[in-house]
Amino acid sequence: MSTFVLIHGAGDVGWSWHLVEAELRARGHDVVAPDLPGDDDALTLDDYADAVVEAVGDRRDLVVVGHSYGAFTAPLVAARRQAEALILVAGMVPAPGETPDEWWSNTGYSEAARRQAARDGGLTGSNDPHVAFFHDVPRALAEEAMSKERAHPSSAASAQPWPLDAWPAVPTRFVLCTEDRFLPPEFQRRLALERLGVLPDEIAGSHCVALSRPTELADILTAVAKD
Repeated sequence: MSTFVLIHGAGDVGWSWHLVEAELRARGHDVVAPDLPGDDDALTLDDYADAVVEAVGDRRDLVVVGHSYGAFTAPLVAARRQAEALILVAGMVPAPGETPDEWWSNTGYSEAARRQAARDGGLTGSNDPHVAFFHDVPRALAEEAMSKERAHPSSAASAQPWPLDAWPAVPTRFVLCTEDRFLPPEFQRRLALERLGVLPDEIAGSHCVALSRPTELADILTAVAKD
């Protein structure tokens, strides 16, 4: 069985994975879903990776999963621990030397979001988090998730050039959320192909798919681990 290392996105905590964690454990896997350190604005992406590696300890047979902004940390962990697989879920795929702050303009995100908003009547990019992020998450669960939001990432992490010289030599997959109103599906598909050279797996869910479709997401993650 595998150990799934689940890395959350910006402003989030490890709790965001709790439903997926339960699904994976029911299938016999081990799970590590740490909170990235968000209380020190001087901490860098390397510090985030350090925290995950410490949480993993001496576990082996690792499948590292990064959601959204967690895609900046997940490859660092996968490279350090020689993971069996790396999976990005609606991931902000970084390029060597690119800072998270630069990622938005480098990838053409704003134009992609504008085009998608024009198609869906402004749902994409809505200021209402229940519309833009949690539209398929039960209301009470969405409210609980928002109550756990915190200041993360740090200014130092967002300004740090991504430290790897190349993508790690770890089998990598990308999971695209077809109902994502934050990172448009068309944008995700292009990013996965241009930066990773992969065609994504697809799941019918919002950006917060770990809360809205935990069983289906766990099915995809375990299938990748068996490949």
